Amino acid sequence: MSHDTENSWKDIASPSRTREIMDRFDLNAKKSLGQNFLIDINILRNIVRAAELKPEDGVLEIGPGIGALTEQLARAAKKVVAVEIDQRLRPVLEETLSPYPNTRVVWDDVLKMDLHRLFAEAFQDVQDIHVVANLPYYVTTPILMTLLEEKLPLRSIVVMVQNEVADRIAAQPGTKDYGSLSIAVQYYAKPQKVLKVPRSVFVPRPHVDSAVIRLEIRKEPPVHVEDEKLFFRIVRAGFARRRKTLSNNLSDISLDGPAELSPKERWQKVFEEAGIDPSRRGETLSLEEWAGLSNIVFRTGIK
Repeated sequence: MSHDTENSWKDIASPSRTREIMDRFDLNAKKSLGQNFLIDINILRNIVRAAELKPEDGVLEIGPGIGALTEQLARAAKKVVAVEIDQRLRPVLEETLSPYPNTRVVWDDVLKMDLHRLFAEAFQDVQDIHVVANLPYYVTTPILMTLLEEKLPLRSIVVMVQNEVADRIAAQPGTKDYGSLSIAVQYYAKPQKVLKVPRSVFVPRPHVDSAVIRLEIRKEPPVHVEDEKLFFRIVRAGFARRRKTLSNNLSDISLDGPAELSPKERWQKVFEEAGIDPSRRGETLSLEEWAGLSNIVFRTGIK
């Protein structure tokens, strides 16, 4: 029996198969790339289930590792494109994904790619497109925000991230986890924390627990903002120093206005018009209040 035939029935995510692949290819997880290989098949199946994939759908995976999740996605979707930055994994993925002709690996950095071009080339013949990935911890936020800000033709994003990051993404106003990341993600998508993943199901074992979060992409943002760039700038400034009030945090942004008014007085007028007490803190404002505030600033003008 050939080596490939012998392993074709055994899921990549099983502890024994993962160890066998790592030993045979002399592979160590690269700490600098945040690599942790998942060895629990049930969790992988739950991730795929959370994506609600149909047989006509396409999937973008980021950081396939040795192909454990890719394999499960390939069984559920029409086409899977995996983007991997670590060239050491080339011979591994060539072997582990060989039973799945509907998979393709692109060797690149997802943060530097033209994703619109990739989507146009790779997903012409699919129905809906999803992102499903076990994201490296150290670039979770940049990858998520790139996927959302690029306004790609996505139906959903289902990703495994640090548990505390999942809590921040799904947080509601008035809670300790609510911040600029909550607002940024919720502007583009509806988040739902799907399951918590213990550190014990990874090789090597990370220092923190993980969670799977599903983001259903909105067709339209839930609020109207005149200028998205300004909106996010104001939100970031509002959370710059969490213990400070809005008045203190936003005073660094200089507003246009009558010369006789001081910068603080100009902001006071904006807060009055928005119906927001300047002594409040950023985490108490809803998405609607942030939008209203930024729209008034847009009309007022920034120096």
